Amino acid sequence: MTPTLTTLLLLGLSVGPRTRAQAETLPAPSLWAEPGSVVPWGSTVTIWCQGILEAHEFHLDKDGHPVPWDRQKPLEPGNKAKFSIRHMTDRHAGRYHCSCQSPTGSSKGSDPLELVVTGFHGETTLSALPNPMVTSGGKVTLQCTSWTAFHRFVLMKEGEPRPVWTLDSQKPTSGQFQALFLVGPVTPSARWTFRCHGYFNSTPQLWSYPSDPLELLVSGMSRKPSLLTQQSPVVTPGQRLTLQCRSDVGYDRFALYKEAARDLPQHLSLQPQAGLSGADFPLGPVNSSHGGRYTCYGGHNLSSEWSAPSDPLDILVTGQLSYTPSLSVQPGPMVASGENVTLLCQSWSFVDTFLLSKEGAADPPLRLRSKYRAGHYQAKFSMNPVTSAQGGTYRCYGSYSTSPHLLSHPSDPLELQVSGSSGEPGPPATDPSSTAGPNRFLYVLIGAAGAFVLLLCLLVVLLVRRRRQGKGRKPGAADPEPQDRGLQDSSGPAAATQEESLSDAAVQDAQPEEGVELDQRQDAEDGDPQGTTYAQAAASDAPPDVTYAQLNRLTLRRETSAPHSSQAGEPPAEPSVYAALAIR
Repeated sequence: MTPTLTTLLLLGLSVGPRTRAQAETLPAPSLWAEPGSVVPWGSTVTIWCQGILEAHEFHLDKDGHPVPWDRQKPLEPGNKAKFSIRHMTDRHAGRYHCSCQSPTGSSKGSDPLELVVTGFHGETTLSALPNPMVTSGGKVTLQCTSWTAFHRFVLMKEGEPRPVWTLDSQKPTSGQFQALFLVGPVTPSARWTFRCHGYFNSTPQLWSYPSDPLELLVSGMSRKPSLLTQQSPVVTPGQRLTLQCRSDVGYDRFALYKEAARDLPQHLSLQPQAGLSGADFPLGPVNSSHGGRYTCYGGHNLSSEWSAPSDPLDILVTGQLSYTPSLSVQPGPMVASGENVTLLCQSWSFVDTFLLSKEGAADPPLRLRSKYRAGHYQAKFSMNPVTSAQGGTYRCYGSYSTSPHLLSHPSDPLELQVSGSSGEPGPPATDPSSTAGPNRFLYVLIGAAGAFVLLLCLLVVLLVRRRRQGKGRKPGAADPEPQDRGLQDSSGPAAATQEESLSDAAVQDAQPEEGVELDQRQDAEDGDPQGTTYAQAAASDAPPDVTYAQLNRLTLRRETSAPHSSQAGEPPAEPSVYAALAIR
């Protein structure tokens, strides 16, 4: 071997290992997908591979393929390449790597990129337990369920390209497959919106359709609103129902939540009235799906934080169970306030719980667990003692523990009448469900009628007396009805004594056929301008003793006038009637 050949051979042996060492030290490129590695079926996705500036070609490799999936020249400035998928299908799903080529050799392969296509299987359902309202700093459990027997479930958070959690599925007693994800602690500084998918272990890049998005609402310490309804919480199918969320805090928006629901409908606040803000949530016409427990929240537009939850409101839908219970009362439907009353609700069919509802009441119905007695399922609602406010019309219902907001048909109405006891007023008349109000009104009406009758009788008596007084004013010598005249002494003490002695005697007009002669004459000699009338009664045989009584005609005509006393030696100033009475 010549010296020149030997020299070249040694040079090649020394350069070859150095070139291979330089190719192995090239940095691995970066690989990512836009808009993300989880791609809906039929969508477009772009895969980027970025390496060194000296790279002149990029290779995209997919697991399971012996040759590169695609090759691309670098874009300016020359350190990355673009691989486009215009219509994503299950053929494109898989695990990818990329590498770059340079004059000095090839780079290592990049970290793997898992490209997933969604919509290959049926959708899943995502819900929050117990509800999507979470206190700031708290945690919540998200439940992903499906009737498909997926091996694993994946939870995705909006805004993040990769799955947040992946869990094996479980099969509970309900028959659905599920996974429970514990999320938290949550803060109001970020949005917490999630979706979930399911897949099989044999095809981990082929996912189901996504669930509907579930947004967690972070509640704070601001004052809770009130949730109410203008109707009774016990509703019938087809009825229109509106729930009202109200607050004296000026919230800009309100959210209504139904327990175990997948979302929270949100409404902008109504215009504040008298310092109140609120929103109306119409739910009618009512069907079985509206039965449940509701709460509402208030919030401000400039904050992702919500108020504390309102007190819960249970909406109960009747007519959802086939049986109809019966309702009775002991001792009877008409009782006095203070008595002990028992309302008995019973059914031949199996019942878990009985509910007692009062017509027109906004309060929730009373609930009692049923007991099996004498061939019936029954519950006793006691009112010990009953008050007038408890009078009204009652109905009872039955329900099952598995669906406590779905009720049976109502029992026949039972009207309980409670009368007020002594010292206790009856129920207010404004209560439309109470019968004591109309009874009280009847009592007042009867009293007023009695007072009117008494007043009318008094007026009649006064009118009769007035008419009789008018008759006494007529001119004449003698009154044909001496019973209405009054005897009055106007001549002094002697006459008073005579009047007292005759107090038990009846004074009658003398009739000629009775042998009594009535002699009326004018005493002109005394100069009496008014005249005095004398009457003398004589017996047929001999004149007995005669007693004179002075009759004051003025007194007979005017009962309210007092008699005028006569001066000594002077005749009376008023006309007088004298009667000579024979004493036998």
